[in-house]
Amino acid sequence: MNNKVILDLCGGTGAWSRPYREAGYDVRVVTLPDFDILATGHDDTFLIFRNADRTNVMTIPFADVYGILAAPPCTEFSLAKGNASRDFQGGIKVVEACLKIIWQCRINGSLRFWAMENPRGYLRQFLGRPQYTFEHWYFEQDTHFIKPTDLWGYYNPPKQTNFKRPHQEIRTRHAVLFGNPPCPEEYEWLNKLPYAKRRAAIRAITPRGFAEAFYRANR
Repeated sequence: MNNKVILDLCGGTGAWSRPYREAGYDVRVVTLPDFDILATGHDDTFLIFRNADRTNVMTIPFADVYGILAAPPCTEFSLAKGNASRDFQGGIKVVEACLKIIWQCRINGSLRFWAMENPRGYLRQFLGRPQYTFEHWYFEQDTHFIKPTDLWGYYNPPKQTNFKRPHQEIRTRHAVLFGNPPCPEEYEWLNKLPYAKRRAAIRAITPRGFAEAFYRANR
Protein backbone atom coordinates (compact mmCIF):
# COMPACT_ATOMS: atom_id res chain seq x y z
CA MET A 1 0.00 0.00 0.00
CA ASN A 2 1.07 3.57 -0.70
CA ASN A 3 1.18 5.72 2.45
CA LYS A 4 1.17 9.01 0.54
CA VAL A 5 -1.94 11.03 1.39
CA ILE A 6 -3.96 12.70 -1.37
CA LEU A 7 -6.44 15.27 -0.07
CA ASP A 8 -9.53 15.63 -2.25
CA LEU A 9 -11.02 18.91 -0.98
CA CYS A 10 -14.73 19.53 -1.69
CA GLY A 11 -14.39 16.21 -3.48
CA GLY A 12 -18.04 15.16 -3.74
CA THR A 13 -18.03 11.70 -5.34
CA GLY A 14 -14.24 11.47 -5.20
CA ALA A 15 -14.08 11.03 -8.98
CA TRP A 16 -10.96 13.18 -9.41
CA SER A 17 -8.97 11.24 -6.79
CA ARG A 18 -10.31 7.85 -7.84
CA PRO A 19 -7.23 6.86 -9.93
CA TYR A 20 -5.04 7.58 -6.88
CA ARG A 21 -7.24 5.42 -4.66
CA GLU A 22 -7.16 2.60 -7.23
CA ALA A 23 -3.35 2.86 -7.31
CA GLY A 24 -3.16 2.40 -3.54
CA TYR A 25 -2.66 5.98 -2.36
CA ASP A 26 -4.23 7.01 0.96
CA VAL A 27 -7.02 9.22 -0.40
CA ARG A 28 -9.04 11.40 1.97
CA VAL A 29 -12.15 12.97 0.45
CA VAL A 30 -13.00 16.06 2.47
CA THR A 31 -16.58 16.94 1.58
CA LEU A 32 -19.99 17.63 3.08
CA PRO A 33 -21.70 16.35 5.15
CA ASP A 34 -18.85 14.39 6.76
CA PHE A 35 -16.45 17.33 6.82
CA ASP A 36 -16.93 21.08 6.44
CA ILE A 37 -13.95 22.72 4.78
CA LEU A 38 -14.77 25.94 6.66
CA ALA A 39 -14.32 24.15 10.00
CA THR A 40 -10.75 23.01 9.26
CA GLY A 41 -8.06 23.74 11.84
CA HIS A 42 -4.42 22.87 12.41
CA ASP A 43 -1.51 22.94 14.81
CA ASP A 44 2.18 22.73 13.99
CA THR A 45 1.95 19.03 13.09
CA PHE A 46 -1.57 18.10 12.05
CA LEU A 47 -4.42 19.22 9.84
CA ILE A 48 -7.71 18.85 11.71
CA PHE A 49 -10.87 18.32 9.65
CA ARG A 50 -14.31 18.56 11.29
CA ASN A 51 -17.97 18.61 10.35
CA ALA A 52 -20.07 21.71 11.02
CA ASP A 53 -21.01 20.79 14.60
CA ARG A 54 -17.51 19.39 15.27
CA THR A 55 -18.68 15.91 16.25
CA ASN A 56 -16.70 14.22 13.46
CA VAL A 57 -12.92 14.77 13.50
CA MET A 58 -10.09 13.57 11.23
CA THR A 59 -6.43 14.46 11.82
CA ILE A 60 -3.71 14.13 9.17
CA PRO A 61 0.00 14.86 9.69
CA PHE A 62 1.29 17.58 7.37
CA ALA A 63 4.29 15.35 6.63
CA ASP A 64 2.04 12.70 5.04
CA VAL A 65 0.26 14.97 2.54
CA TYR A 66 1.69 14.30 -0.93
CA GLY A 67 -0.83 16.02 -3.18
CA ILE A 68 -3.99 18.11 -2.97
CA LEU A 69 -6.92 18.25 -5.38
CA ALA A 70 -9.47 21.01 -4.73
CA ALA A 71 -12.83 21.55 -6.42
CA PRO A 72 -14.71 24.31 -4.54
CA PRO A 73 -18.37 24.73 -5.56
CA CYS A 74 -18.73 26.72 -8.75
CA THR A 75 -22.28 28.04 -8.21
CA GLU A 76 -21.36 31.64 -7.41
CA PHE A 77 -18.68 31.82 -10.11
CA SER A 78 -20.57 30.04 -12.89
CA LEU A 79 -21.40 31.84 -16.13
CA ALA A 80 -24.52 29.67 -16.27
CA LYS A 81 -26.00 31.66 -13.38
CA GLY A 82 -26.55 34.51 -15.82
CA ASN A 83 -27.86 37.73 -14.28
CA ALA A 84 -29.02 36.10 -11.04
CA SER A 85 -27.60 37.59 -7.84
CA ARG A 86 -24.26 36.13 -6.73
CA ASP A 87 -22.78 35.55 -3.29
CA PHE A 88 -19.13 36.09 -4.15
CA GLN A 89 -18.34 36.55 -0.46
CA GLY A 90 -19.68 33.10 0.43
CA GLY A 91 -18.12 31.44 -2.60
CA ILE A 92 -14.67 32.89 -2.03
CA LYS A 93 -14.67 31.78 1.62
CA VAL A 94 -14.58 28.15 0.46
CA VAL A 95 -11.85 28.91 -2.10
CA GLU A 96 -9.83 30.68 0.60
CA ALA A 97 -10.27 27.73 2.98
CA CYS A 98 -8.89 25.37 0.32
CA LEU A 99 -5.93 27.66 -0.35
CA LYS A 100 -5.14 27.94 3.36
CA ILE A 101 -4.98 24.15 3.62
CA ILE A 102 -2.67 24.04 0.60
CA TRP A 103 -0.43 26.75 2.07
CA GLN A 104 -0.20 25.05 5.47
CA CYS A 105 0.67 21.72 3.89
CA ARG A 106 3.48 23.38 1.93
CA ILE A 107 4.75 25.41 4.92
CA ASN A 108 4.69 22.53 7.38
CA GLY A 109 5.21 19.53 5.10
CA SER A 110 6.63 18.54 1.72
CA LEU A 111 3.64 18.93 -0.58
CA ARG A 112 4.57 17.74 -4.07
CA PHE A 113 1.67 19.13 -6.09
CA TRP A 114 -1.70 20.83 -5.82
CA ALA A 115 -4.47 21.80 -8.24
CA MET A 116 -7.72 23.73 -7.98
CA GLU A 117 -10.50 23.13 -10.51
CA ASN A 118 -13.52 25.20 -11.50
CA PRO A 119 -15.56 25.58 -14.68
CA ARG A 120 -14.44 28.63 -16.64
CA GLY A 121 -16.14 31.63 -15.07
CA TYR A 122 -15.76 34.46 -12.60
CA LEU A 123 -13.21 32.72 -10.40
CA ARG A 124 -10.63 33.93 -12.94
CA GLN A 125 -11.28 37.45 -11.67
CA PHE A 126 -10.11 36.35 -8.20
CA LEU A 127 -7.30 33.90 -8.94
CA GLY A 128 -6.08 35.24 -12.29
CA ARG A 129 -5.73 33.27 -15.49
CA PRO A 130 -5.37 29.52 -14.90
CA GLN A 131 -2.30 27.51 -15.77
CA TYR A 132 -4.39 25.11 -17.85
CA THR A 133 -7.91 24.94 -19.31
CA PHE A 134 -9.43 21.78 -20.74
CA GLU A 135 -12.67 20.41 -22.15
CA HIS A 136 -13.88 16.88 -21.46
CA TRP A 137 -13.30 15.78 -25.03
CA TYR A 138 -9.54 16.37 -24.66
CA PHE A 139 -9.38 13.01 -22.89
CA GLU A 140 -12.48 11.11 -24.05
CA GLN A 141 -13.76 10.48 -27.55
CA ASP A 142 -17.42 11.13 -28.35
CA THR A 143 -18.19 12.48 -24.90
CA HIS A 144 -21.35 14.55 -24.65
CA PHE A 145 -19.80 16.79 -21.98
CA ILE A 146 -17.80 19.71 -23.38
CA LYS A 147 -17.70 22.12 -20.38
CA PRO A 148 -14.50 24.28 -20.41
CA THR A 149 -12.75 23.83 -17.06
CA ASP A 150 -9.92 25.86 -15.51
CA LEU A 151 -7.06 24.44 -13.44
CA TRP A 152 -4.86 26.55 -11.18
CA GLY A 153 -1.97 25.32 -9.07
CA TYR A 154 1.46 23.73 -9.01
CA TYR A 155 1.34 20.50 -11.01
CA ASN A 156 2.33 18.82 -14.25
CA PRO A 157 -0.36 19.45 -16.89
CA PRO A 158 -2.10 16.28 -18.08
CA LYS A 159 -1.32 15.17 -21.62
CA GLN A 160 -4.20 15.53 -24.03
CA THR A 161 -5.10 12.19 -25.60
CA ASN A 162 -7.88 13.16 -28.02
CA PHE A 163 -7.50 15.96 -30.57
CA LYS A 164 -10.69 15.48 -32.56
CA ARG A 165 -13.25 18.10 -31.56
CA PRO A 166 -16.77 16.62 -31.19
CA HIS A 167 -18.97 17.21 -34.22
CA GLN A 168 -22.11 19.30 -34.02
CA GLU A 169 -24.37 16.31 -33.28
CA ILE A 170 -22.40 15.56 -30.13
CA ARG A 171 -22.45 19.20 -29.07
CA THR A 172 -26.21 19.37 -29.58
CA ARG A 173 -26.66 16.20 -27.51
CA HIS A 174 -24.55 17.82 -24.79
CA ALA A 175 -26.84 20.84 -24.66
CA VAL A 176 -29.90 18.59 -24.26
CA LEU A 177 -28.37 16.26 -21.68
CA PHE A 178 -26.90 19.05 -19.58
CA GLY A 179 -30.38 19.80 -18.25
CA ASN A 180 -30.87 16.24 -17.01
CA PRO A 181 -27.56 14.36 -17.31
CA PRO A 182 -27.54 10.54 -17.01
CA CYS A 183 -25.95 9.11 -13.89
CA PRO A 184 -22.80 7.00 -14.47
CA GLU A 185 -23.22 3.41 -13.27
CA GLU A 186 -20.44 3.72 -10.68
CA TYR A 187 -22.31 6.58 -8.98
CA GLU A 188 -25.81 5.07 -8.92
CA TRP A 189 -26.22 6.11 -5.28
CA LEU A 190 -26.65 9.69 -6.53
CA ASN A 191 -30.07 8.68 -7.86
CA LYS A 192 -31.28 8.63 -4.24
CA LEU A 193 -30.73 12.39 -3.94
CA PRO A 194 -33.50 14.95 -4.60
CA TYR A 195 -33.67 15.94 -8.26
CA ALA A 196 -31.87 19.29 -8.01
CA LYS A 197 -29.04 17.91 -5.87
CA ARG A 198 -28.72 14.80 -8.06
CA ARG A 199 -28.45 16.88 -11.24
CA ALA A 200 -25.86 19.22 -9.70
CA ALA A 201 -23.82 16.31 -8.34
CA ILE A 202 -23.75 14.50 -11.71
CA ARG A 203 -22.73 17.68 -13.53
CA ALA A 204 -19.87 18.13 -11.05
CA ILE A 205 -18.36 14.64 -11.53
CA THR A 206 -14.78 14.91 -12.78
CA PRO A 207 -14.51 13.13 -16.15
CA ARG A 208 -12.73 9.79 -15.87
CA GLY A 209 -10.41 10.49 -18.81
CA PHE A 210 -9.14 13.74 -17.28
CA ALA A 211 -8.73 12.18 -13.82
CA GLU A 212 -6.60 9.36 -15.22
CA ALA A 213 -4.50 11.73 -17.35
CA PHE A 214 -3.91 14.01 -14.36
CA TYR A 215 -2.88 11.02 -12.23
CA ARG A 216 -0.40 9.82 -14.87
CA ALA A 217 1.22 13.27 -14.91
CA ASN A 218 1.28 13.66 -11.11
CA ARG A 219 2.09 10.54 -9.14
